[in-house]
Amino acid sequence: MAPLTDRITQGRGDAPADIVLRGGRVFDVITGAMLDGDVAICGDTIVGTCDTYEGNEVIDVSGLTLVPGFIDTHLHIESSLVTPFEFDRLVTPLGVTTAICDPHEIANVLGVPGIQYFLDAALETVLDIRVNLSSCVPSTTMETAGARIEAADLIPLRDHPQVIGLAEVMNYPGVIHRDPGLMAKLEAFEGGHIDGHAPMLSGKDLNAYIAAGIRTEHEATSADEAREKLQKGLRVLIREGSVSKDLQALLPLLNERTASYMCFCTDDRNPLDIGEHGHLDYLIRTAIAQGVSPLAAYRAASLSAAEAFGLKDRGLIAPGQRADIVALKSLEDCDAQMTLCGGIHAAKAAFEARKITTTIGRNSIKAPNVTPSDFRTSSNRAQTDVIGVIPGKIITDHLHEVIEPTNGDKTPDIARDLVKIAVIERHGINGNIATGFVKGFGLTSGAIASTVCHDHHNIACVGADYDDMAIATNRMTDLEGGFVVVQNGKILAELALPVAGLMSLEPFEHVREKLETLRDAAKSLGVTLEEPFLQLAFLALPVIPMLKITDRGMVDVAKFEIISS
Repeated sequence: MAPLTDRITQGRGDAPADIVLRGGRVFDVITGAMLDGDVAICGDTIVGTCDTYEGNEVIDVSGLTLVPGFIDTHLHIESSLVTPFEFDRLVTPLGVTTAICDPHEIANVLGVPGIQYFLDAALETVLDIRVNLSSCVPSTTMETAGARIEAADLIPLRDHPQVIGLAEVMNYPGVIHRDPGLMAKLEAFEGGHIDGHAPMLSGKDLNAYIAAGIRTEHEATSADEAREKLQKGLRVLIREGSVSKDLQALLPLLNERTASYMCFCTDDRNPLDIGEHGHLDYLIRTAIAQGVSPLAAYRAASLSAAEAFGLKDRGLIAPGQRADIVALKSLEDCDAQMTLCGGIHAAKAAFEARKITTTIGRNSIKAPNVTPSDFRTSSNRAQTDVIGVIPGKIITDHLHEVIEPTNGDKTPDIARDLVKIAVIERHGINGNIATGFVKGFGLTSGAIASTVCHDHHNIACVGADYDDMAIATNRMTDLEGGFVVVQNGKILAELALPVAGLMSLEPFEHVREKLETLRDAAKSLGVTLEEPFLQLAFLALPVIPMLKITDRGMVDVAKFEIISS
């Protein structure tokens, strides 16, 4: 931040401002008014509006509307499949100036060093990356992760300048039933920000969860669920990711009255979707197109988000605020022409000037070598629990199907869209392999596999053919993790994610191209899902209802227990 005397001097006009934006109009997200006049910037701080200023650098923004920078209130940068630096280059020009991330994907693989990697990177990016410290590593006791993080591991990180508080508390049964380890984490962050994760929680259980000091929550998937959470004081983060698409369901609640308690987030969004549709800009223009007032939409994307997470220095274009500014041609189109992040123009020169943090997490795949027979499901019982995929949702149905065993194995039934799903432990801890059935992929042949497998990030594989499933799974060791599509013994497409099995070292343009090829290859197997790889990843997350699978078996999330085979 520039010296106090410089800020006052430039704000009063007694000396030229460092930067002056001239010719545009400021959209005031408090009153909804359009304000005329220059915007004066000293260092990283706005020092003047609604007046005329001289500047050492004058940027002509004639005909453009200036809005506060957008704040993504909850996301996992790892799910963009690129490093924090490539994510920065991808989304900052679209108007995102603050990203509040939870690095629990890499933390589940590498532990505290994974969090530290993000904290180090956050000091170097143009985008202001803020970190909530991962609260649930692993998310439950029903999976094998690569690390375990306790309260004592998080406490030394609390005072890092980029840390906000405690990240999404996913183990909501652990909260309401007072799990000692989770209580220690909640107590360590009491009075600070604690982020929530409580899908479909209601009534007294929701009351108890909020009473633990949890203040924000992004798992509402219906207007009724979101309304109850709002009425009980939770700030609701409207999520629209690559799989979890809740925008349409929650937009009816977003208006100028509720916008102060509603924000936007992406949670998990990959470069393919960002390239095709956008990031927070997509959420904003979709909201406006659906009838939400621009004031409500832009307030939710900026000021409300800043206040929800205690970031008092941003969210407005006003004196004393951080110079996070997006210049748009149109409020309705949310088409960023220029982004200033802390007074820095988010353009090629700024990205090239960054110091790149050394990546970690190479050679993290330590999975057993599997054979086709490992995907057999031994049983003498025809009644079968089946995961029912719901497109565009990470919640699933708990289906019950009759699958007759043949020679001691329940085999895929393509005619009924019942294919095999398996999770293979890859951290070198126990070599667990669990199998089950899933309905909703549309897969008619081959197999797809991934090491992006929330949140433990073991190998998840879905397939119609055991030989192809074995090839797809074993390929992960050579790739150091990633995505692969196999058919008739041949690899059709793949993407290597060698950083902890989660992120590519390539530019996002390369990743996007590979994802397009992977999506086409998956469709050639009959897959009907728009985003099959991330949809697959969430089938292994045992804190999202109703039926999931981990390396330890099928999980009834409603009962929070592993189903005996």
